[in-house]
This record gives sequence, C-alpha cells and structure tokens, in this order.
Amino acid sequence: MNQGKTIFSQIMDFLPKHKFRQCVNRYDGNFRVRSFTCFDQFMCMAFAQLTYRESLRDIECCLRAMREKLYHMGMRGKISRTTIAYANENRDWRIYCDFAQVLIDQARQLYVDDDFGLQLQETVYALDATIIDLCLSVFPWARFRSTKGGIKLHTLLDLKGNIPSFIAITEGRVHEVNILDELIPEAGAIYIMDRGYLDFERLNALHQGSSFFVVRAKANTSLRRLYSMPVDKSCGLRCDQIVVPTGFYTRKSYPEKLRRVVFVDTDKDNRLNLLTNQMTLPALTIAELYRCRWQVELFFKWIKQHLRIKAFYGTSENAVKTQIWIAISFYVLVAIIKKRLQIDLSLYTILQIFSITLFEKMPILQALTETDYKNKITSNHMQLKLFDS
Repeated sequence: MNQGKTIFSQIMDFLPKHKFRQCVNRYDGNFRVRSFTCFDQFMCMAFAQLTYRESLRDIECCLRAMREKLYHMGMRGKISRTTIAYANENRDWRIYCDFAQVLIDQARQLYVDDDFGLQLQETVYALDATIIDLCLSVFPWARFRSTKGGIKLHTLLDLKGNIPSFIAITEGRVHEVNILDELIPEAGAIYIMDRGYLDFERLNALHQGSSFFVVRAKANTSLRRLYSMPVDKSCGLRCDQIVVPTGFYTRKSYPEKLRRVVFVDTDKDNRLNLLTNQMTLPALTIAELYRCRWQVELFFKWIKQHLRIKAFYGTSENAVKTQIWIAISFYVLVAIIKKRLQIDLSLYTILQIFSITLFEKMPILQALTETDYKNKITSNHMQLKLFDS
C-alpha cells in the first residue's frame, strides 16, 4: 500500500482529511484560493515542525529542493516564504484549532485503556498553564507586563495517555483560575490543580457538576476541622480530616464539606496540604493523585523543547496561534501513529527518525522498527509516560 510513497506522505495519510475539509469549510479557509490551500499550509508547517526549520526562508529553501516529491503529494503550487507568511497571517487560526481537537478526540480514544500508575476507573485530568515568552516590541498585541510580552497556554491533560483534552491560548495577563469558567465539568472525573486554582466559587461549580477535584491549599486558607480519620504516618500521611471553610464569603461560595489530606514527601522535604471533595478514596491515593500533576509540567517542558512554539514565523496574533495549533496537531498526530502502529519507542525518538527519513521512499513501519536506538530508562516519576518506551 505504501510502495513508492515517502515517509512524509505516509504520515499525512494518518490525517482524517474529510474532517480537515470540514474545518476549512467552516471558516471559508480556501475562499478564492487557487494553489496554496489550507492543507498545503498545514503540510508546510508540519514539515517545519519535523525538521526544526528556523525561518520562513529556511522552509522555502528546503521545500524547493524537494519540489518533485512534494508535487506527488498534491502540493502543485509554488512555495515561497511570502505565500506561507500571507497564509499564516490571514487564514483563520480556528481552522487548525478545530482540527487539533479532532485529532485529540481520536488520540484519547486510542489511549483510553492506558494507565498512569494508579488503578482508577475515573478519568483523571491535570490542569495547569505555562507562559510562552514573546518580545513586546515585536508582538505588541501580547502584552504581559509593562516591559514583557507573552501568551499563556492553558492545558487540561488527560493522564491516561497524557493527551491534552482541552487547550486555550490567552493573553499572558489572564489568571489561570479564569480558565475554570470555560471548562464543562465531566461527571465523575477528577481534576488535579495547584494552589493557583483555589477559588471556592469555581470549585463549587465543579462539585455541582458531579466532578471531583484535588487542589493544593494556600497558606492563608482558613478551615475548621469537624473530625479526623486515622492515618498511617509511616507512609508520609499526617492527617485526613473533614473540614469546612470558616470565612463568611468563602463559606457562602462553598457551603459543602471538604476533605483535607496532609502528606509529607520525605524525599523532597515537601509538605502537601490538599483539599478535595472526593470522600471515598484512600488518603494516600489522594496524595498520589496530586503527585501525578507533575505530568502536565513535563508536557509543557517537552513541547517547548521539541516543538517550534518558542520561535515564531510570523508576528501577528493569527500567525502565532496558527503555528501553535499546527504544532499541537502534529504532536497529537505522532502520538496517534505511535499507538496505531504499536511502536515501542519514545515520541522523541519517533520525531528524530521522521526528521532524517522524511523524504525516503520506504514503509513507515520499517523506518520505525529497523533502528538500533535504545531508549534510556530513567526514574518513572520524572518522565512523561507517553514519551517513554
């Protein structure tokens, strides 16, 4: 089936092209476009992600050298940096946002049976945000502080497979807790958050939506203990209590009972003061759940290191968001390929193999299996599981 097709062409075959066309038609992306279509733009930007191109001129030079091979992939038009720049500036970034969500839905179905170290039936999400720094003089629309620019990437990571189920890009000035207003609570799901998301009114909205949360308490959080349960202090637990907020407005915002679990990580000398509305799980499981929140931090670290989302090919808001959403789409696409082909390699290794075999004419499975590369196994709790073999 893949006889005579390049690796790049085979990668693109994993894309649901009919869904892509639906996203394009939704925003009239190809209106009055003759040659360089939205899919051509997606392929060019995916090529840039795979081969770590530094600039539009760099993309142009490399793609022109491969013009004959691109022709057989359906890219008939002349590729120039001005054409790519114009597409990034003017074609609605929501096309690629919607398509990324299509790929995310597919990936989550593939990874639904994966575990993340805890044997739980419930879906567990880790919510956090990271800043992508931008130069304020070059990106004046991305004001973060008086002398600094930046945008904020809010991510809800499904720990079963470490696939982002929700991503929002906002101004850097937007506080993390505001993103809770955009989330639709999933009944029975558990949301893990750090202390920046401690807002009792918004937590009550999760509770009323039949969702559970585990959030780290702030030092000045005022609570009154109702009663305590016995704990095994040898495993790091210090207390397991049922509490209620004491402040007038806090009590009004969250009128229900809460559970407080205090855990001391002796290896890191770190004391975790956790609040949750999950009353049935063991206290140690609650503490382990919060420690799994580290996976979203590893996700941010990984995409910043291995995807082109820190140096941008355009300066407008539309161009920046287009590049980020195509990068996320390609990240999820490679995760889909890894799962469908049952490849026992890290995602980083797969990307490296693709980057040097992109225009080779060989079966993609052969390229990914006939390699002497051995993954280095490190401490499990410090590695994002999707990216380990």
